[in-house]
Amino acid sequence: MATEADAVPILWACYAIWQCGYSLSPAISKDKQQVTLTSRRFSENPLTNQSGGLILDPMLKRTPLFAAHQKLGAHLVEFGGWEMPLCYSGIIEEHQAVRAAAGLFDISHMGEISARGGGAEDFLNFVLTNDASKLQPGQGQYTILCNERGGAIDDLYAYRLEDEEFLLVVNASRIEADFAWLKSQCAAFPGGNAVELTNRSDELAAVAVQGPKVAAFIDHCFPASAQTAAALQKNEISRFDFAGRIVFVSRTGYTGEDGFEIVAEAEIIEALWDKILEKGQPAGLKPAGLGARDTLRTEVCYPLYGHELDENTTPLEAGLGYFVALGKGDFVGRAVLAGQKAKGTTRKLAAFKMAERCAPPRPGYSIWSAAGGVEPIGRVASGTQSPSLGLGIGLGFVGPEFSPANTAIGIEIRGRHVPALTVPRPIYRRS
Repeated sequence: MATEADAVPILWACYAIWQCGYSLSPAISKDKQQVTLTSRRFSENPLTNQSGGLILDPMLKRTPLFAAHQKLGAHLVEFGGWEMPLCYSGIIEEHQAVRAAAGLFDISHMGEISARGGGAEDFLNFVLTNDASKLQPGQGQYTILCNERGGAIDDLYAYRLEDEEFLLVVNASRIEADFAWLKSQCAAFPGGNAVELTNRSDELAAVAVQGPKVAAFIDHCFPASAQTAAALQKNEISRFDFAGRIVFVSRTGYTGEDGFEIVAEAEIIEALWDKILEKGQPAGLKPAGLGARDTLRTEVCYPLYGHELDENTTPLEAGLGYFVALGKGDFVGRAVLAGQKAKGTTRKLAAFKMAERCAPPRPGYSIWSAAGGVEPIGRVASGTQSPSLGLGIGLGFVGPEFSPANTAIGIEIRGRHVPALTVPRPIYRRS
């Protein structure tokens, strides 16, 4: 489904817990929607202030799976206004479980917006970059919501459920901004009165189950029927029964592995979570948190909103031109994107690997030409230590002349220009 924003705190939290073994322990004090946090005291923790108090927003939202995370002993951290699991058994272990077997993620913080009516297809084709008219009922596509400057308001997944019904799965931190933008655009759109937009984010929740062994057990999570989840093809979505309710199962994900994402009513999501854990554990499934989700998506170069995309970064600059259908007719931002396609962009997103062992590259670090120079040539958008490859990797914006694969560059880490090499995307490929 879609990607997520506001990740700098989570990346530093990953570093603190993974590298240093710190533990974050919020104290519960409010209902399931919000929580007031207190913290234990730590010494020399980069996430704390001088008195040792944890630096977190005092009021955080919780998903319907919060109690399940507590029971599993998750390390909970702030992420885009939500109290979410960073990890359970450890980032590396969870990452490797997804690559080798299966992992289960809570993605209930993400938003769901319904678009229905006779004008829904035309409207979505006007506000989204991909071609929604190509979707048949039961199909989905990755797409971008742009402003008039071609900048990304959000990246998301659009599913066609019926001829005149679409489901948009959007990033948690962008729910309100997306919905407000869609409503304003719909009000000015010819035929907009034939479109019904509904923000269903509060009533729906979601999980993702990812990994090469998932298809072998996913059907055991639902009552037997002629239709099976394992029969879904990539980017397909269908309705299934669970606990007498309809759930949507799609063959999509954010890890680079085979897998499924499941949207259900919030009231039944914990029962679904427990059922997937029960049926998947014999295959090696582990609950996985945001730390593994970030290392997994970075290895396969999936964008994270707020890093590779934002309102001042276009899809073409982020290397997502494949998802921009310039030939479908006019849409918001098309003029700018068509100009970039014709003339080229002034910066491009490049993937890179560190050429030697070093501390991991981090977002915001400067990128330099291998020849040095007096000014950096770009900045790191996402960076981490790859559990699969055992070295530092990342994505960064550079001038077009530095973006081709096998270009020598330097990443400024702790005052030193550490050698790195641009590489083709994805950085990690299953052998």
